[in-house]
Amino acid sequence: MQAHEIAVNVPTVTVDDPVAKAVRVMAVGRLPGLIIVDEFIRPRIVLPGTQVLRLLVPASYQEDAALTRTIDEAHADEFWRELAGLTVGDCLPRQPPRLVTVSQEATLLEVAALMARTHSPLVAVTGAGGTLAGAVTLDRLVTSLALSGLED
Repeated sequence: MQAHEIAVNVPTVTVDDPVAKAVRVMAVGRLPGLIIVDEFIRPRIVLPGTQVLRLLVPASYQEDAALTRTIDEAHADEFWRELAGLTVGDCLPRQPPRLVTVSQEATLLEVAALMARTHSPLVAVTGAGGTLAGAVTLDRLVTSLALSGLED
C-alpha cells in the first residue's frame, strides 16, 4: 500500500494567516497538527499539535513555569488572546522544524518510520512539483495497518 491510498485532504494555512484561524482549522478539522503551505500549495512546515500550542502560548509563559502559576484561572483561560493580530509566521520558531513529507508513492513503512523518527502524527503527501496531494494522519496509518490482515 502507498501513501496516496490512505492520504486524506486536509485544510491548510499559510504563514500570513492569523494564529486564530490556524487554531480553528486544526480544531474544526479535528487534525493532529497543521500543514503550512506556500503560495503554490507546497508544504513548507508540518507542525504536530503540541507544536501548534507553542504558537498559542506566549514565549514568556513557556520559559517560566512560575509565571504561569501567578495567573488566576479567569485570566489563564484567555492567554491566547494576547496573540490577536499575530500571524502564523510571526509565531513560528526561528529554526523551523524539519519538513515532514513523503511522496505519493511512499510505502506505509516509510510513512510510519518518518512519523516515529520525527514524532509527528501528521505527514504531508506531495505530488508533482512538490504540491500538497493530501496528508496521512497517525490515526489513518494505524487503522490501515491494523486492518491490513494482521493476525492476533
